[in-house]
Amino acid sequence: MLGPAELLLVAASAVAAGAVNALAGGGTLITFPVLLAVGLPAVAANVTNTVALCPGHISSMFAQRASLRGQSALLWKLLPAGAVGGLLGGVLLLGTGERAFRQAVPFLLLAASIILALQERVRAWLLRRAERRGLDGGHAGWAPVVVSVASVYGGYFGAGLGVILLASLGAVLDDSLSRLNAIKQSISLVVNVAAAVFFLFSGQIVWSAAAVMAAGALVGGTVGGRLANRVSSEVLRRIVVGIGVVLSFVYLMR
Repeated sequence: MLGPAELLLVAASAVAAGAVNALAGGGTLITFPVLLAVGLPAVAANVTNTVALCPGHISSMFAQRASLRGQSALLWKLLPAGAVGGLLGGVLLLGTGERAFRQAVPFLLLAASIILALQERVRAWLLRRAERRGLDGGHAGWAPVVVSVASVYGGYFGAGLGVILLASLGAVLDDSLSRLNAIKQSISLVVNVAAAVFFLFSGQIVWSAAAVMAAGALVGGTVGGRLANRVSSEVLRRIVVGIGVVLSFVYLMR
């Protein structure tokens, strides 16, 4: 059971994560280590983090719903693939066991940090590809496959999932960055909800932490949205990446 001080720290991390997600992405690199720091086992921390941050994905999807118009046929193919992948990732997580997952934490944090660091390069590549759209055909038939594979990672850990999905979708679909980003948000929501629903029956969720994190993430997302024109997302992203890299080496040395 977490005390008031621990819950306050967890809530503060969720506010920061919500703001970071709205501005640059990578909020899990803040909340997950804090949950570990207050004494949660690694699997319980990851499960709680997934459940708590679901509301943030809902608000992100609704914010971009206009870009989803005319994409219902594609979404009917991709969302089930995302749900299945998220569920499999959740099953894999609980099957890993506490000791093995804790040993994997440094490498997961490092991988997530690298993925986040590559985010702008992925976006630049997608913009260049959009300029060539129509010169070569897309490979939409592969979209459910790449989405399901990426979604397994999302259900297992999730940090950096948005970047992975954006790159995967961009590789197989010929569409604008704004529309790809809207599809990505929808898939991210489905992946996290599928994993979260599965986790409801795991007995691993620390509900007190999840409740304050959900509220904090919504507050942080609102604050982050208002600061979007005042804060450099690139500088913030570098800070979050730096934190993730440092923490990965700290956990590795332990």
